[in-house]
Amino acid sequence: MTEEINRSGHLVVTIGAGPAGIYGVRKLAEAGHDVIVLNRDIKPGGLVEYGIYFNKHKLKEGVRKQFRTILSNPRIHYRGHIRIGQGADLTIDEVREILQPSAIVVAAGAQGTKALGIPGDTAQAVYHAKDLVYHYNGLPEFSRKDFLIGNRVAIIGVGNVMVDIAHWLVHERKIGEVIAVARRGPAQRAYTDVEIQAVAANIDRADLDAELERIRPHLEAVEENIEKIRKDLTRHCGAKSKEGESPTRLTFRFLSSPTEILTDDNGRVRALRVENTILVRRGDSLSARGTGQFTDIPCDTVVFAIGDKVDAQLGLPCTGSEFIRNPTPDPNFPGDEDYQVYDPEAGSVCDGLFVIGWSRSASDGVVGRAKLDGERGMAVVNRYLANRPAGPAEDPDKRLEHLATILADRSVEAVNYSDVVRLEAAEAAIASQKGVEFFKYSTDQEMLAAIRG
Repeated sequence: MTEEINRSGHLVVTIGAGPAGIYGVRKLAEAGHDVIVLNRDIKPGGLVEYGIYFNKHKLKEGVRKQFRTILSNPRIHYRGHIRIGQGADLTIDEVREILQPSAIVVAAGAQGTKALGIPGDTAQAVYHAKDLVYHYNGLPEFSRKDFLIGNRVAIIGVGNVMVDIAHWLVHERKIGEVIAVARRGPAQRAYTDVEIQAVAANIDRADLDAELERIRPHLEAVEENIEKIRKDLTRHCGAKSKEGESPTRLTFRFLSSPTEILTDDNGRVRALRVENTILVRRGDSLSARGTGQFTDIPCDTVVFAIGDKVDAQLGLPCTGSEFIRNPTPDPNFPGDEDYQVYDPEAGSVCDGLFVIGWSRSASDGVVGRAKLDGERGMAVVNRYLANRPAGPAEDPDKRLEHLATILADRSVEAVNYSDVVRLEAAEAAIASQKGVEFFKYSTDQEMLAAIRG
């Protein structure tokens, strides 16, 4: 009876079940709204399940426990294995027509891939970091792909994603050399001190010293302390890795802006051509400026670790790397407009359509930042719903039954949260049998078979 009295009469559909979406829907349920969560993957979790490095099991499991509590709320109705977008299982317009929600919140992350648009970037053995992250984390469709990883891999970018890729190449693939390539200098690196410890033992100290001497004049020209930088870069070099020894060398090429990927007669990568840069002070920050001098870095694989962009095929107004958001500040609640989708052709806000997490700001932070953004975004949705007439305070089961009928007609085998619980139990049993910390199926077919029993 209490459940009925407290029900708001609003139904919200959230697309995506990563940290922003899951932490966000808790705020909707607390406000009395019913929520239907539509997720591309069978498992919920998004970044936690398929983005965080695979051996960080305790970290992943800690967050999963929170997700399990949230998704067990009777007001939250999870449906996985459903693709949303143009040419997918359902379009956003169909979601609106079938489920008739008071609002739709897109929390699908940033599923597009950024590229520099340089010659040769579609050659064999050129990859985007996200594809490799999905591969080694066992995301279906990526888990069984054959990636041509050579002995010298150049990674463009010096953030935590670069470190994750280097981690995999050093400790799993044990290749000859990983080369991290950066437009700017070592002081502008974006990886954290905690993350680099996974591969710090493999940093080639002699090569790093030579690289710092090469760029010394340019660092000193902008008054950077090269000895402090050297100390920071090598702080953890003496520590042994918890994952054992590896022959892989980790090297860096700073002040190097990629301009072309060179290939051999067979179309395979043979080098990354970079333009040498210098640092230029602009206000409080430093940017890179090309010098017109070029260097070829021999390598046989190139990985772009330069961030992601949203998927334009999802069906929202989009420009560049992000969906278009309301450009008009809200005088009553500053910042609310940044979560509202805007249609530039109509010149107006898309009523009842919101974005949160990486769908709002691609590649912005990790789990903690996504959680905060999801909760802030859902506060905006709650304010929107507070000023909207409520629908009938009915259980959403009828609409879910209608959805199930349509999906079945399209041969889409959707899963609910009890199916996910069954799947996790099956995987835990296998891990126990094998005597390993964790086990996960890596194809949809295997997961669906485990669910069916």
